[in-house]
Amino acid sequence: MEKPIINYESLIRITKAISTIRDPEEIVLITVEGVTNALNVKGCTLFLFSRKSDELKLTGSFGLSEEYLNKGTVSALHSIAESLKDGPVAVYDVSDDPRIQYPEAAKKEGIASILSVPIMIGDASIGAIRAYTSEKWEFTLDDVNFVQALAQIAGILIEMTRLYQGQSEHIEALATMCSSPNL
Repeated sequence: MEKPIINYESLIRITKAISTIRDPEEIVLITVEGVTNALNVKGCTLFLFSRKSDELKLTGSFGLSEEYLNKGTVSALHSIAESLKDGPVAVYDVSDDPRIQYPEAAKKEGIASILSVPIMIGDASIGAIRAYTSEKWEFTLDDVNFVQALAQIAGILIEMTRLYQGQSEHIEALATMCSSPNL
């Protein structure tokens, strides 16, 4: 697998596409597809952290099979957990790394290496973007920085669209209440 050179054009193209969208699901899908294509990797996922269950909830993916995606719950405490609190983690060999929660599923999927980058809002981790390769891969600083930049941008936009949707719902509820003849 030939490593592409990450450049600002890739970052600009992806961020321009996601910056005009008001639907969090579309932002996620464009982000994971963009990471996959820009890095020329097997696939990419975006997980959001559930504080209630300490799980990473799959929000979107590109390039991976449904069987792999449905392998089981992804524990934020056991699946490359360091990336949620300490920053990016690159796993060179998923078959020989104790941080991988489902090594057999990864092997069956043909995954050799994983890069996991946290999605941060301020000091809080709200999830992770993970890039998966089919060959063992030494992720470069440029690879990591590229995914980190997209994780930050996607996280901010996801949060903004959630707030926008919540605000719109409140405005509609207030408008309905104000137009009610019972007031």
